[in-house]
Amino acid sequence: MVVFGEDALAERLAAELRELYRMRVTVVVPSLPGADRTHPTAGRARASALLARMQSMMNRAAGSGTTPVRVMQAADLDEDTLAGAGVERAAALALVHSDDETNIRAALAARRLNPRLRLVIRLYDRKLGQHLADLLDQAAAVASPGLDPAALDTSTTVLSDADTAAPALVATAVAGTSKIVQADGLLLRAVERTPPRPGEVADPGLCTLALLSSTASDPAGSEGSDASGAEGPLLLPDDDTVAAADGRGTVVLEAVTHDGPAPAGRLSGRGLPIGSFFSRRLRWSLAGLLLVVLTLAVISWLTTGDHPLHAAYLTLLDLLAMGDPATGAPTARQLPQLLTGVAGLLLMPVLLAAVLEGLGTFRTASALRRPPRGLSGHVVLLGLGKIGTRVLARLCELGIPVVCVEEDPEARGIPLARRERVPTVIGDVTQEGVLEAAKIHRARALLAVTSSDTTNLEAVLYARSVQPGLRVSLRLYDDAFATAVYRTLRAAHPGALTRSRSVSTLAAPAFAGAMMGRRILGAIPVERRVLVFAALEVSDTPQLAGRTIAETFRPGSWRVLALDPADPDERRADLAATPADDDADNTGGLIWNPHPGYVLHARDRVLIAATRQGLAELLGTAPRTRSATPGS
Repeated sequence: MVVFGEDALAERLAAELRELYRMRVTVVVPSLPGADRTHPTAGRARASALLARMQSMMNRAAGSGTTPVRVMQAADLDEDTLAGAGVERAAALALVHSDDETNIRAALAARRLNPRLRLVIRLYDRKLGQHLADLLDQAAAVASPGLDPAALDTSTTVLSDADTAAPALVATAVAGTSKIVQADGLLLRAVERTPPRPGEVADPGLCTLALLSSTASDPAGSEGSDASGAEGPLLLPDDDTVAAADGRGTVVLEAVTHDGPAPAGRLSGRGLPIGSFFSRRLRWSLAGLLLVVLTLAVISWLTTGDHPLHAAYLTLLDLLAMGDPATGAPTARQLPQLLTGVAGLLLMPVLLAAVLEGLGTFRTASALRRPPRGLSGHVVLLGLGKIGTRVLARLCELGIPVVCVEEDPEARGIPLARRERVPTVIGDVTQEGVLEAAKIHRARALLAVTSSDTTNLEAVLYARSVQPGLRVSLRLYDDAFATAVYRTLRAAHPGALTRSRSVSTLAAPAFAGAMMGRRILGAIPVERRVLVFAALEVSDTPQLAGRTIAETFRPGSWRVLALDPADPDERRADLAATPADDDADNTGGLIWNPHPGYVLHARDRVLIAATRQGLAELLGTAPRTRSATPGS
C-alpha cells in the first residue's frame, strides 16, 4: 500500500493499514511549501520534523519484530516518484494530499503506470470525484483489455474526509460512540454491555460480536477495555457460548436510529404554515377583531329583525366606514353602528401590521428559521463549514432535530440549512446569548466542529456550565491538546459523556477500507483485537456457496450478518456509500438476521463480520506457512 499526503490523515491512514490490516505501507511525504523559496531553512526544518514524526509514529505502530513502514520524501508526485515508491507493484494508492489538483495529477500518472492499481483519492467535490472515478476506470479498461475489474476488485474510489467523518460524528452525538460501520445507508455501532443481572434478559441487538475479557465499566468513557486478563476477548461466539458465559461483558451490534420525539424544529411538506408569516400576537389580534365583528352582526340581526346576511352586510359596511349614518334610525341601529365604527378604527393598525409582517416574511421566506420556542431534545451543531455541512446532511437524513450555529452567513452549509428548513442562529458562538438562542439548556448533545480548536473548547465549556450533563463532542486537531481537554472535562463532569474527535482519525478507517477494496466496509476494534466487516459475493466464496446461513457460521472466524438478494445488475456497487451519493437507481436493500435455513445462491451477496485471519481464508489469501498473527 502506498500513501501520499502531508497531514494527519496520511499518518492515521498508514497506521490503520499497518495495525488493523497488517499491510506493508510506503508513505510518501511531499516537500512542504516554502522549502526552497522565501524561507528555505525553516521549510526544510518543517519537512524534516514531519518526516521524523511520521517515521517515529509508524515504527511504533508496526510493533516489534515486524516490517517497519517505509517513509520517503518527494518534491512532487510525478511518475519517477511513483515508480520509486513501488506503485507499479502496489495493490493500492491513497492520494490524501490537501490539494485536489495534486491528487488528480498523481492519479492520472499512477493509472498510466499500473492499470490494475486500486486508487483512493481525497476530493471534496462529489461531482468532480464521480467524473474522475469514471475516467480513471475507463482508462484502466482501455490500458488492459483483458482486465476483469469485478474479479480483481480494481476500482477508483473518491472520498472526502468530511463525508467519511460525518457518520462517526453523528453516531457520537446520537449514541455516544464512534465505533461504527456504514452499510446500505445504515449506521451500525458496536456497543459494550455489562453482564445482565439475575432475572434480566439482555438485548442481543442484531448479533453478539464478542465476549469481553473485562466486565468492569469504564466511567471515563474509553471505547474498548485494555485489560489483559487470563482470558482474552472471544470474537464471534456462538449462542451457546454467549449463554454459558457468566460475568463477562459483551459487544453487540446495533443500528444507530433516532427513536426520540418527532423533530419539532422541522416543517413537513412544501407549503409554509400561516404561523411562519404572522406572529402569535398578530393572529390573536385578528381573531379578537373577527369575534367582535361577528358579535356585532348577531346583535344587529337580533335587534333590527333584518335577514342575517343583510345584517352582516350592514355591519361590514359600518366597519369599513362605507355605510350611511343611521340618523333618525332607532337606537338599536345607531348603537351597533357606533361600536362597529370603533372596531373599524382598531382594525386599521392591525391590517397594517399584517401587511408589513407579510411583506417581510415573503421577502425572507427562504431565509433561515429561528429555533422554535418549544424545541427540546435536539442536537446543537456548531459550524457549517466542510465538516459541519456533511454532519448536518446526515442528521437530516436520520430525522434528528438539530439547531445550527454559524458565524458566517455565507458559510458552505447555509444553503443546505435553508433548504432543509433547519433552525439556524447566525452569530459568534463565543458571544453571550448565542448558545441560549440555540436552546442549549434543553439540547441532548452539542457537536462543536468549527475549524478553530479554541472556539470549540470555549463553546463546550460554556455549554457545560449551562447544562452540566450535556453530551458533548468537539473537534480538536492536536492530539496532545485533545487528550488534555478530554481528561479535564471528564474529571470536572464525570457523569456526562465527553468525546474529543479528530476528523483524520474518523476518516482514516473509510480510506483504509477503500484501499482494501470496495468489499471491505470497515473495522471495529474489540480490546486488542479487530473485527472486519465486508460484503462478499457468494459466487466468489466457496466456503459460503450452497450452504445455509447456519452452516456458514464459523465461531471465532466469520459470521453472516445480512443478505443482499437483489440482482447483481440492480444492487448498489458500494455498500459503504451513502444512498444519496450512490449513482445506482435501484437498490435491493439488506435483509438483516436472515433465516438460518436459507441456502446461499451464487447470485447472492452477504455482509459478514470476520477476524482478519477469517477474512483472509474467505478471500483465499490466508498464509499457509505460518500461523495467524496474535490478535488477528
